[in-house]
Amino acid sequence: MKKEFNVTGTCFPSEHYMMDNSKKFGAILKLIERGKYFSMHHPRQFGKTTMMETLVNALKERADYLPIRLSFQGIDSKWHESDEAFGQMFVNQVMRYFKIKKSPLAHFLQQNPRPENLSQVSDLITDLVIETDKKLVVLIDEVDASSNYAAFLNFLAMLRTKYLERGSIPTFHSIVLIGVHDIKNLKFKLRNPEAAQYNSPWNIAADFDVDLSFHPPEIAPMLEEYCEAEGIQMDIPAIAERLHYHTSGYPFLVTKLCKIIAEKILKKEPNRKYWTLDDVETSVQIMLDDDNTNFDSLTKNLENHSDLYDLTSRVVLDGAEVVFNRYNPTIAKGILYGVYKRNGKVKIHNRIYEQLIYSYLASKMETQTAAGDSSSRQFITDDGGLDFQLVLKRFQQFLKEEYSEKDEKFMERQWRLLFLAFIRPIVNGEGYTFKEVQISQEKRLDVVVTYQKHRYIVELKRWYGGEYHQKGLDQLTDYLDVHGLQEGYLVIFDERKKQSWQSKTVEHKDKVIYIVWV
Repeated sequence: MKKEFNVTGTCFPSEHYMMDNSKKFGAILKLIERGKYFSMHHPRQFGKTTMMETLVNALKERADYLPIRLSFQGIDSKWHESDEAFGQMFVNQVMRYFKIKKSPLAHFLQQNPRPENLSQVSDLITDLVIETDKKLVVLIDEVDASSNYAAFLNFLAMLRTKYLERGSIPTFHSIVLIGVHDIKNLKFKLRNPEAAQYNSPWNIAADFDVDLSFHPPEIAPMLEEYCEAEGIQMDIPAIAERLHYHTSGYPFLVTKLCKIIAEKILKKEPNRKYWTLDDVETSVQIMLDDDNTNFDSLTKNLENHSDLYDLTSRVVLDGAEVVFNRYNPTIAKGILYGVYKRNGKVKIHNRIYEQLIYSYLASKMETQTAAGDSSSRQFITDDGGLDFQLVLKRFQQFLKEEYSEKDEKFMERQWRLLFLAFIRPIVNGEGYTFKEVQISQEKRLDVVVTYQKHRYIVELKRWYGGEYHQKGLDQLTDYLDVHGLQEGYLVIFDERKKQSWQSKTVEHKDKVIYIVWV
């Protein structure tokens, strides 16, 4: 069977190109071997189910272990209505699993009467452990589906009691709960609000500090296998580094970019047998234009949590520097949903997410204001590029006409977003804009605009006086050098009461910079 890059469901080594998860696997296996109960929690599409499959297969090969793989996804709500129902559902799942695996323990469970309460479930677990000479390891996927129900909490409390008494009463050797939430720290929002509680009965769980994101040396083996199987040439270390640069090792994003290159970009050139760094850049833009459930989940979580939306907007657009604190509920929410990554400061998890959020915010502004009324026709030059000076003049005119002093507070908050919304319809279909992370003390934001084969560097910054202005020009010229360009553009938001609305061209070092004040 020919392998492929897989971004849906569990990955299997026999069917899919996979990154090297051996170090992560080894760290998690050690927790199981030490008899730990823990939550393997990470954002969605982070490879948790694939890791569970790897663990189950490895444990099956060992004579002293018997893994029991279960899932709480898609179970009928009736099983959550009482402790008795939930306990019976759990026992039914265990028995069904043993039947599929043709284990003699299935017959043992069939011979026992169905439990009528969690106490009887507890006794049945003890009898089950005594019945076998193997260490029973339970791995339960998609526990988030049950985390809002009291019966699930009571089930966890029963398992906790058995864990605490494991020296005298036989019980499962290890239990792994798999989901988005860290069950031991989850503030449960029960169906009955009056019964809501903060402390989880899973507080006996060991800390899970295994990072499931992939670094370049772990990405490279997947590329090596693909190259050997498909006869493809590439600079593997460089490609792996670039994939990590854009994704910060988020498994879904890494694999999706590879899938786009292999199945979309190379498909247009069937005789080409190599990948380039430009292919990675192109795949990023294709991905940002595609629909996928991962992006849907990201934007949904922003829309559903106003505090997360506001903080994320400040970080992306204004370069807000917020000290990272895992106990801050908004920051914790961002970590939970994969929006942020753990850092000394709150940072967007990866550059693709940052670009997606940036475009998403600009699109919303475009539909809410008249900023999206421009088209490229009036700005096209003879060489097929854009008259970018004219673009900025029209933007300045737009702000002057649409947002006078009466909208001063709106302007102060939204001027960057208005610029991004103004640019989008101009380059739509013929290019794109992307944000470069160049936030400094003076809160500058660099935007790269492409149109056909042309590239324009625009810096957006507030006016902080002449000294900072000169530093900003130095930084912009350095950035133009990086891109091999002679001309750059600077948009300055002037908060002084008497706005000049001026524009001018200056020569700084060996660069030509066009500046507009808004």
